[in-house]
Formats: sequence, C-alpha cells, structure tokens
Amino acid sequence: MNPELRKITLDGLWHNNPALVQLLGLCPLLAVTGSVVNAIGLGIATTVVLVGSNLTVSLFRHQVPEAVRLPIFVMIIAAFVTAIELLMQALTYELFLILGIFIPLIVTNCAIMGRADAFASRNPVPAAVVDGLMMGIGFSIVLILLGAMREALGAGTLFSNMHLLFGETARSWQITLVENYRGFLFAALPPGAFVGMGLLIALKNLIDAKLKQRIEKSKSTQTDPVASKRVRITG
Repeated sequence: MNPELRKITLDGLWHNNPALVQLLGLCPLLAVTGSVVNAIGLGIATTVVLVGSNLTVSLFRHQVPEAVRLPIFVMIIAAFVTAIELLMQALTYELFLILGIFIPLIVTNCAIMGRADAFASRNPVPAAVVDGLMMGIGFSIVLILLGAMREALGAGTLFSNMHLLFGETARSWQITLVENYRGFLFAALPPGAFVGMGLLIALKNLIDAKLKQRIEKSKSTQTDPVASKRVRITG
C-alpha cells in the first residue's frame, strides 16, 4: 500500500480516530447507540456523508473562494445528508424514525466539517476519499462496539431488530445472551453510554501504552545488540 494512504488508513481507524481520539460527534454517538442496529444505521449514514463530502470538496477545492469556504462546505454536507435522509425514509423507514433528529444533525457533526476543511480541501481526490472512508469506518466501529456493549448489558441480547436495516431475513440474527434477563437500566440510559465510552477510550490508551513500551524495548535492544548477547564468565 502507498505509504501516504497507509498513514491515512491508520489515522482514521486508530491513531486519530474521530471518536476515541478527537472526541468528535459524541452527541449522536452517545444518544443512539442503545443497540447494534442503531449504531450500524448511523455509522453507514455518517460514512457515506464523509466520503461524499470529502470527494466533492476535494474536486472543487481550487474553485471555492477562501472567504466563503465554510458555508459552501456546510451546503455540500447538507446535500448529502438530505439524500441519505430521503433514502432511509424510502428503504428503512422504521429505523429512520428511531434515529430521528440525529440523521439531520449529521450536518453539524464536527468530524465531517473538520475533515472537509482540514484535509479534503488541501488534498487530491484519492487521498480525500480514503480519508473520508477510513474516518467513517473508524467512527462506525466505535458506534458498533458501544452499541453492542449497551445492548448486551441493557437487554441481554445482540443484533436485535436487525430486520429494520437488513430485511425480514435478519430477524433470525438475534442472539439471546441471558434467558429471562431483567435488564440493566443504567446501560440503556445516557449515563451508561458515557461510562461505556470512557471504558473504550481507556482501553485504547492502554493498548497504545503497551505498544509504545514494546517499541521502545525493541529499539533499545537493536541499539545495543551486544548487551542482549552478554554471558556471564566466571573463572
């Protein structure tokens, strides 16, 4: 893979994840992640808008006057959000009703505006598209993990109501983790979303710290290869 595209991919998925690192888009992330299907629906919508807006902004980056770039970016993002909203009303109306106001609010998602202004307006189309895709996937992964955590603890199930997004055949996808589960209300409420998000951020920071220690240890061994081969000599 091209080194530049590899860096963009790793940034979107891990190093500069919009949810875990930049802490952007937390309002919909915390509000609608009560189940996996809600998380997937919002994740797909956000990813499509990210890719579409990045593509369009990058295509016309030389034609947009600097003084009015932000209003134009908002209009571009709003156009894609409107298209997604109409598609969801036509194809997944029940899920659209559940997600409610958080689909139109994608327009105000700082992660999307930030990528359009900071990256897409300054880079060629291929890099901008990959950036939008990877940022969207990274955001969606966090949505799905948080949704799975809250659904499992709150309702004792996984993948419930998947038919709202994937059709009637997806009704059988539901997994019941605990029979006759009474539910854990805290996990289903917004405070539970905050705690779950905090745990995901803490886990990422822990993994980063462990990886950093391993890299530093590897570098120290490489810089002093003799030390690793020393043997004790007694006479």
